[in-house]
Amino acid sequence: MKLFDSHCHLDDRAYQEDTDAVIANARAAGVQAMMIVGIHQKSSEKAVMLAQKHDGLWASVGVHPHDVKNCSEKTMQYLQKLAQNPEVRAWGEIGLDFNRMYSPQKDQETWFIRQLAIADELNLPIIFHERDSNGRFLEILTAYPGKNRKGVVHCFSGSRKEMEQYLALGFYIGITGVVTIKSRGEELRKLVPLIPADRLLIETDAPYLTPTPERNHYRRNEPAFVKSVFLKVAEVRHQDPVNLAEILWENTCRLFEIR
Repeated sequence: MKLFDSHCHLDDRAYQEDTDAVIANARAAGVQAMMIVGIHQKSSEKAVMLAQKHDGLWASVGVHPHDVKNCSEKTMQYLQKLAQNPEVRAWGEIGLDFNRMYSPQKDQETWFIRQLAIADELNLPIIFHERDSNGRFLEILTAYPGKNRKGVVHCFSGSRKEMEQYLALGFYIGITGVVTIKSRGEELRKLVPLIPADRLLIETDAPYLTPTPERNHYRRNEPAFVKSVFLKVAEVRHQDPVNLAEILWENTCRLFEIR
């Protein structure tokens, strides 16, 4: 079986001392490909650099809602140029996060709309981030539709209604290690079997959201641990792991146009 971690942050400083070892750990666990997701200009630069250095690694560029308070058109122009690299296969992660409010709502909405337009213009799939937006995220997506827009709702943790709305827009659903956590993942485990097989992705969001059982032993998540996410998804869907691995690999390659 080969697995694809569809969302990780190998550019994070948590890996600055042992990036190569972390990649080797992932390979040993059957994780043959990883999408390194940019969250601001410097992060996006490093994601591209890592993807250029290692086979099987890909990059996205974009500005996370936490970081848009420092955004500018100059930043957008730079990222658009960076996106011309063949290793860049997505724009993101972008969206809204009204939980911690590291950036004002007005800035989040302005730059979310701007980045939607850029991703559509470049014909890049979008990696979405949504947290506690109280419906505003979907309002913006509906008000600013893209003709051929593709994307994934990263780290999905919403309601069944929200999930159905995302699916109706044609998006994929990204499942993290939350699905393995006994109490926090209870509702998610009920929804995972309802996701159409061809719209499902797995991810770590490493170094965050370490799955069980690894979270009992390691403080830092790694792409290798996506295998635990995969096994739990197969379990709750009552699906043959070998068959599911093939489907997930094809889904991720299809979304990011990787051949």
